[in-house]
Amino acid sequence: MSRPPTFTPPPGVDARRLRTARGDFAALDARPPAGQAKGTVLLLPGFTGSKEDFIALLRPIADAGYRAVSVDGRGQYETQGPANDESPYSQAELAQDVLAQTAAVGGTPHLLGHSLGGLIARAATLSAPADTFASLTLMSSGPAAVSPSQQDRAKMLTDALATLSMADVWAAMQALDPPEDTDLDGEALRTRWLRHSPAQLIATGKQLCVEPDRVAELDAVPLRKHVISGERDDTWPITWLDDMADRLHAHRTVVSGAEHSPNTDRPTETAAALIAFWDQGTTTTRRG
Repeated sequence: MSRPPTFTPPPGVDARRLRTARGDFAALDARPPAGQAKGTVLLLPGFTGSKEDFIALLRPIADAGYRAVSVDGRGQYETQGPANDESPYSQAELAQDVLAQTAAVGGTPHLLGHSLGGLIARAATLSAPADTFASLTLMSSGPAAVSPSQQDRAKMLTDALATLSMADVWAAMQALDPPEDTDLDGEALRTRWLRHSPAQLIATGKQLCVEPDRVAELDAVPLRKHVISGERDDTWPITWLDDMADRLHAHRTVVSGAEHSPNTDRPTETAAALIAFWDQGTTTTRRG
């Protein structure tokens, strides 16, 4: 089971509002030492997640010379969004948000999306000029819709959110799948859940179940690409991710000992793999 993130930013990581042409987005911002800047990385969290999912990566990335900015998307945690209207959460709208965030951080950033965030990152890449991003990394994010078992889970969740309160759905989820580690900050996770927009969760949960295969379209974009995952994943099976990486002619990293969230399961190894890709620009296959 993937470990949840910590919610306490380390020294040198600033919580701020990223002001864009499409509104303000809650962000965590880690800057490299003076005079050592190599570029910027924009990180997008997954379904039910938030910018805190990347906390353990931010300082290592910054220390390697890259400004690292993780954001809450529209309706996620500390970024506000409509509670009852799904239309602002269409994939096209969320992709435009990413392009606005890109303009706000400036330059030509490396783009990384985890899980649902990878699908949104892909949509943003496909809707923008080819020189908008320095590279694209898809972290535990697959070629099309999630696996049938995860589609069932997503449908159960979206159906529940349509009739129950966020608090009631949280209680039901905890009863069905109690946390294995009682030392984790359950109250922080509950607070994050309650601050998500239910409309955002419903809209994006549906997207996970109907996403088309756009790998060939993405492969045609002249951009360095990286597919990184843990060695086990039931959201998009590892064989699907391997095949997608081949079709994308992408660099491939498998992080040993990690599952769907290598960013929280094995942050040191994950950060090292990401930095190596950004530094070297390699497209060869590597497992580690």
